[in-house]
Amino acid sequence: MQPQPVAHPVVKILIVEDQRRLGQFLKRSLTERAYTVTWVQTCAEARDALCETNYDVIILDLGLPDGDGLDLLKEWRKGGFQEPVLILSARDAVDDRIKGLDVGADDYLAKPFSLEELLARVRSLLRRQSSSKETVLKHGGIRMDLLGRTVTQNGQPLEMTSREFALLEVFLQNPGRILTRTLISEKIWESHYDVDTNLLDVYMSKLRGKLEVEPGKPVFKTIRGVGYQLL
Repeated sequence: MQPQPVAHPVVKILIVEDQRRLGQFLKRSLTERAYTVTWVQTCAEARDALCETNYDVIILDLGLPDGDGLDLLKEWRKGGFQEPVLILSARDAVDDRIKGLDVGADDYLAKPFSLEELLARVRSLLRRQSSSKETVLKHGGIRMDLLGRTVTQNGQPLEMTSREFALLEVFLQNPGRILTRTLISEKIWESHYDVDTNLLDVYMSKLRGKLEVEPGKPVFKTIRGVGYQLL
C-alpha cells in the first residue's frame, strides 16, 4: 500500500481593502507564508465571498467605496457570522478602536502598520480560534460529541456514517446560517468539483430521515437554488 500524504490544514484569509497597492501587498505577503488568500475591494464583493465559503480570519478596512466596514461587520455579526475579524484602518483614534471592538471586531490595527505586527496578530487570532473550538456541539435537542464521534437527539443515540457526521457538523458549526451548496461540498468532500450535484441532496435526505422525526417540525430548510439552513 502506498503511504497516504499528510494533509496540512488550509488556512483561508479574506482581505477587504480597496487600496490596490496595499491589497496586492497584503495578498502577496500572506500567500508567501502559505495562507490561502482572497482579496476583495468592496462591501458587495466581501458579502459574496463570505457567502461562498468560511474564512479563518478576515482583515477588514473601514473606508470602502460602497459602504462603511463597521456597518458590514455589524451585518455579519447580526447574521451569525463568527469569523475572527482584524480591522485595518487609518482611523486610529482611541474612540474609533473602541467602536470597532464594540461592534464585533476581534482586533484593531491602525495604518500605517508593520507587516510583522500584522502577521503576529493574524497568528494570535488563529491560535485563539483553534483553542476555543468546542468539542461538543448542541442545537435544538441535537448533541454532537466531536471527540467521541457520537450524536444524540433528545437523549436518543443516532447511528451515522462518517459522511453524515461530517455533514451535520458543518450545520451545527453554523446554526441559522444559510450555507451554499459549494460551501457544504467544500467541507465534506476533498474535491468538491467532481461531486455529483445530486449527491449532496442524497445525503441531506438521509440526514433528514434520521433527524426530522416529528411531523411538522423540520430541522433543515432547503433554500432553492442556493443551499440549506439548519433551523
